[in-house]
Amino acid sequence: MKIGIMIEGQEGLTWERWFRLADAAESLGYESLCRSDHLTGLGGESRRPSLETWTSLTALATRTKRIRFGPMVSPLTFSHPAILAKMAAAVDTLSGGRLDLGLGAGWNEHEHKMFGLPFPTVKERLDRLEAGARLIRSLEKGQPVTLKQPLFPLEKAESFPLPTNGRYRIVIGGRGEKRTLKIVAEFADEWNVTRVDIPGFTQKRQVLAEHWRARGTRHPSSRDRPSASSPTSRPGNRPGSSACCSRVSTRRTSPASSSSRARSCRSSEVMRVSLNPRSLPRYSSAAVPTRRSYP
Repeated sequence: MKIGIMIEGQEGLTWERWFRLADAAESLGYESLCRSDHLTGLGGESRRPSLETWTSLTALATRTKRIRFGPMVSPLTFSHPAILAKMAAAVDTLSGGRLDLGLGAGWNEHEHKMFGLPFPTVKERLDRLEAGARLIRSLEKGQPVTLKQPLFPLEKAESFPLPTNGRYRIVIGGRGEKRTLKIVAEFADEWNVTRVDIPGFTQKRQVLAEHWRARGTRHPSSRDRPSASSPTSRPGNRPGSSACCSRVSTRRTSPASSSSRARSCRSSEVMRVSLNPRSLPRYSSAAVPTRRSYP
């Protein structure tokens, strides 16, 4: 099991704090540094610094040498998936293949209304997530691709450069069992879920396994699940793996000393635990608890 750091980038993230976090994650041995993708503070503090997500990830690609990184997650209500795929491939190749491309349906109505972005129904947002993930997977093939789908169609589309390892490492966030986990089973290398206890996680993991079986893919064992440092899987048998965020208080804490807080996740086949720091005064602002309503 890998241990990384996940921060709420909209809650006071500045360049100084971002680079301090990056340096700390690298030097202390964490596996990854991820951030949320929002346009404004979610706790009512709209004047807090909130670095644009993909600009900050580009800087991280050149600032760091070892850690994996990415958005957790980028809503497909913010960007057309073809543009997102182009940005992701550029950042991934710049970093030498260390990007985790987090995708989500979008959930925060307030920020969409604030900036005049359409905020469709839950069904349409999930339709966009499914169609967008299919488009991104299609563009990694390195040959002209035509997609006949109502949302985000393609006509003999090609996109270069390709990701470093020949495919995107897609992480899909959400907790919905009927649609979201079905999309995870079809397109994702990793599933990201937050604010769930171990019994709840285990139950959803069983639902995800049912979606794998329905697709004719076997349940991934702890032996063949892809780790964050080895993001490939055999065609037609994508193992799919899981991530769980735990909110802990940490201050210049190493992965070894943090692991006791995450040990309970190991038996539930969690691949990566991302620590969401409440108090890292030298490295980031405090994360503001918010209500999440992933579809």
